[in-house]
Amino acid sequence: MRRANVILCFFFFISISLSAQVTQWRGPDRDGHFPDTGLLKEWPEEGPELLFEANDLGRGWSSPIATGDAIYVTGMIDTLDYLTKLSSDGEIEWQVPYGRSWTQSYPDTRSSPTLEGTRLYVQSGTGRLVCFNKETGKEIWAVEVDKDYECEYHMWGNSETPLIVDDMVICTPGGDKTSVVAFNKFSGEPVWQSKSLGGARGYVSPTIYRYNNYRYILAVTGIDIIALFPETGDIAWHYTYFDPEKWRFQDNGLIWINTPLFKDDEIFISMGYNYDAVMLKMDSLGLSVSEKYVDHTLDNHHGGLVLYNGHIYGSNWYSNSQGRWVCMNWDTGDIKFVADWDSKGSVVMADEMLYAYNERGNVGLIKPDPDGFEVVSQFRITKGSGPHWAHPYIAGGKLYLRHGEVLMVYNVKAL
Repeated sequence: MRRANVILCFFFFISISLSAQVTQWRGPDRDGHFPDTGLLKEWPEEGPELLFEANDLGRGWSSPIATGDAIYVTGMIDTLDYLTKLSSDGEIEWQVPYGRSWTQSYPDTRSSPTLEGTRLYVQSGTGRLVCFNKETGKEIWAVEVDKDYECEYHMWGNSETPLIVDDMVICTPGGDKTSVVAFNKFSGEPVWQSKSLGGARGYVSPTIYRYNNYRYILAVTGIDIIALFPETGDIAWHYTYFDPEKWRFQDNGLIWINTPLFKDDEIFISMGYNYDAVMLKMDSLGLSVSEKYVDHTLDNHHGGLVLYNGHIYGSNWYSNSQGRWVCMNWDTGDIKFVADWDSKGSVVMADEMLYAYNERGNVGLIKPDPDGFEVVSQFRITKGSGPHWAHPYIAGGKLYLRHGEVLMVYNVKAL
């Protein structure tokens, strides 16, 4: 009997482990870190080897996600958002619509899919949340989140990548009815909805914040960052980032895109437009936060930030088309360098090197060193169209770069 119980426990824990394997935007923890190792520390002059390019994916600046045998990417075709499955060598296996695109100012897809087990989750630009079978592309269930929960839009619709927490999918419609909602990931049935703190839908994809015995969902509206208990949707604390005296663009909230960074009991938020970046510190009870320091230099627009060895790396905002590259000490807020490299852009990390993709189409391999900004190697993206806004993705020794309707895949594995 004891042996049988041990075997049952073994398979129970295996099943938990398998169900917890999530493939998603900006890496396993949405913090820009990818687990790949054994990668090139320098590229050839013309750039790393291009393995293939895939076309006809639809317009967009969402990032792809990839497993060992498949690639999934979203794109706008006519007025619909489509999810495409590619084989590992770039052949289209299926392409299915999943909802109306955002067709007003700055259309094109911006939500990346999230994969867990056999299921894919994605949101359209108008807030239709869909669960697909990853093998067949068959729709399993769908919810009109933004319509059903009376979302209040900012200027550019829905940019949120769904978050998987336990047996739930998390979305943040904002508005007067609720701020954050949870659905059963198997059926799409509602699990809970938080109270509303007001404010429009933001553009931030939520994340899971863990510190000691605390585990919260960190979600964002156009006004607040909110920490919620995953089990109930109750709000543990919130911080109002929006200050109408400092914000001159819209009166219903901030143009806030970046998923917060966190380490221990501290959380860093930043959003560009010369708006203050803030380091928050949570109290010992996990029920409130206060400002540790305010920074006026690392106002990251929408390229994301990476924390490495006690320093934050990313670009800042000078204008919508210009910015510099910055390193900041996490603990003190001291700025270590501000450097020029064409323009601002997105950044991720793997195998102790930064991978940056700037808005003029240059891709750089950068040494993360607080003593100076060193671009070790770089090359230029010439295929595709539209803004260079998609964040890089790294998996299986490959670098995935999306520009408009084209996906390019490079070999960055060292011999």
